[in-house]
Amino acid sequence: MRTLFVAALLLTAPLLARDPLANRIAHADPATYTMSDDVHAGSGPMGYATLIPGSEFTTNFYFIHRGILPPGGGIGHHFHNQMEEMYFIFNGKAEFTIDGNTSTLEGPAGAPCRLSHSHAIHNPTDDTVEWMNISVTARKGKYDAFNTNNTMVGAEQDEKPLFITSQFDKALLRPMPNFHGGKGTVMYRRTLQPEVFYTNWSFVDHLVLPPGTSTGKTRHPSVEELYYVLNGSGTVTITGETAPFGKDDALAILLNDVHSLENNGTTDLELIIVGAATEKYMLETIDVK
Repeated sequence: MRTLFVAALLLTAPLLARDPLANRIAHADPATYTMSDDVHAGSGPMGYATLIPGSEFTTNFYFIHRGILPPGGGIGHHFHNQMEEMYFIFNGKAEFTIDGNTSTLEGPAGAPCRLSHSHAIHNPTDDTVEWMNISVTARKGKYDAFNTNNTMVGAEQDEKPLFITSQFDKALLRPMPNFHGGKGTVMYRRTLQPEVFYTNWSFVDHLVLPPGTSTGKTRHPSVEELYYVLNGSGTVTITGETAPFGKDDALAILLNDVHSLENNGTTDLELIIVGAATEKYMLETIDVK
């Protein structure tokens, strides 16, 4: 039944009207952030806004939130039994707690929290931390949470994390000449594999395009992606439409969208790419000539 449902979506998708590509690119704007003082009984205020809602995807993306953790701010210790989340920080430092284990991570970095595992985050510094949260549910649109009413402030810390982390360190990237038929040599690493997750969350990638390089045109029959730009600028092309794409922009790449990137700027174009599949381990990428 699931296969028939996906097939029907693929057949009807080209017929659905979509906004122009430029209008589909979301931009993180602090002026839109809602400040909340009590997120899962957390340690202090947090500001956030929805960059891209899960309703834009066929797969089980639930939300993409972008925001800030002011000094002393955080999200309290809680569980999800129907979805997986991943907290990212792009600058500064924050205390991450997963399953009662706390360590300080320095941005850019992130840590996934899998089904039925607990997590929290706290900013103990005097600086505002740029933050993002992505979630993928076990069932489309199904959210749940159970708070333990613990801020985790002052928790004993491990020097090295005793939980899964994702480091966005350029030194760890590997050269990929003519990536999917593109120009020049880009730098790439899959920081998290699908085996990490219980849901159909598929991967977290780190990609850097030096000036003058591009990725070739590809499409994914069974995977949708979120592109988030960490640094730099360039252009993104989807199904023949091209638009500028820069720092703090985000974009949904839907099933079978033919897409490519080009860095026509003067500095590196650096992205995080998150994938979710229609079915576990279905990760086919088709290069388009």
